[in-house]
Amino acid sequence: MSCFDIQLFRRQFPFFTEQSNWVYLDNAATMQKPQQVLDAIAKFYAKDNSNVHRGAHSLSQQATQSFEDARTSIAQYINASLPEEVIFCSGATAALNQIAFGLMHTVLQPGDRILLTQLEHHANIVPWQLHCQRHGVIIDVVPLTAENKIDLEAYKQLLLLKPKVVSFCHISNVLGHIQPAMEMIALAKAEDAITVIDGAQGIVHEQPNMQLLDCDFYVFSGHKLYGPTGIGVLYGKYKQLQQLTPIFAGGEMIDQVSFASTSFNQLPFRLEAGTPNIAGAIGLATAIKWLQNVNQNEIKQHKLLLTQHLHCGLARIQGIDILSSPIHNAGIVTFNVVGEHHSDVAELLNQQKIAVRAGQHCAMPLFSYLQQRGAVRCSLAAYNTFEDVNQCLFALEQAMEILTA
Repeated sequence: MSCFDIQLFRRQFPFFTEQSNWVYLDNAATMQKPQQVLDAIAKFYAKDNSNVHRGAHSLSQQATQSFEDARTSIAQYINASLPEEVIFCSGATAALNQIAFGLMHTVLQPGDRILLTQLEHHANIVPWQLHCQRHGVIIDVVPLTAENKIDLEAYKQLLLLKPKVVSFCHISNVLGHIQPAMEMIALAKAEDAITVIDGAQGIVHEQPNMQLLDCDFYVFSGHKLYGPTGIGVLYGKYKQLQQLTPIFAGGEMIDQVSFASTSFNQLPFRLEAGTPNIAGAIGLATAIKWLQNVNQNEIKQHKLLLTQHLHCGLARIQGIDILSSPIHNAGIVTFNVVGEHHSDVAELLNQQKIAVRAGQHCAMPLFSYLQQRGAVRCSLAAYNTFEDVNQCLFALEQAMEILTA
């Protein structure tokens, strides 16, 4: 069993006191927030609220310092070379859009290829797809193995088509399967491709090291890492960030403006138009500092045991079709009740105060590939307990009795 002190960890989250009758298993959608994060956001708005990078007064200067300290903390956490390689945005979706639109015409030209995988979230499909429609860019897709993992041999063959960009998720938000990211990045770089990693789920599974991964871009959302919503990070190597054309303009991203022409500011400001989410950045940095005080290996081991317990429990229930593999899984188990609609199952669980997600999880192409209408997703976090899993399994058995009556 894990030596992780789950009760001590869990007590740091007010949600579980305020909503003590709920079992929360929708962590891949968003995570609960520890008290330290809530306090940091409240403190900023109550005592330090001011805009950044503009004011001559000391309140603005203090807000600016806190905001830039947050950037530095995050850069250190992911081992970026420079704080300027951390660009604040509203989340992983905004970051992926900035990359996709920002590379068009600076790197991507008509006839160029982009390589994606069958596992991708819509946010890592649609922005690239728009280039196919408007600019003649071609998308290739890596298929899956019988175990719903990336087919590495097919990936290697598709790399021979010389894609300009290779973009894939670190961890599948539907299945929880962890991709061999370092190997895939190295293979792509050997073919001179720009590498983009959707780390929305990966950031909470492990602390990413940009120097080891050596990807060109890595994106994530704060709310999946115990932080607030509305804040995210676009990490990019400095040289690659300079190649991005801004998709938003105004405010501090400007250097000089006339009605004849405009020149842009230096990084990171040229990609951060308008007033940023100052409290969000402070809250995210606080979440990261708080998380660094917890043993990450203990968290991973605890989640692994929870995932195995949930997977085994589901496998013992007749009529359950499990889509996720427990091997190389970051804590997501997706399943269907044979012959029943996933939404009906989720609603019956909801009535028993088990919070899960049902649907196609912003991955319609994957569900089409799997020939499934959708699925129920249970996603685990470090504050979940074995009792949470047991309650979910019991509630599922109750739901199946109602559905099959």
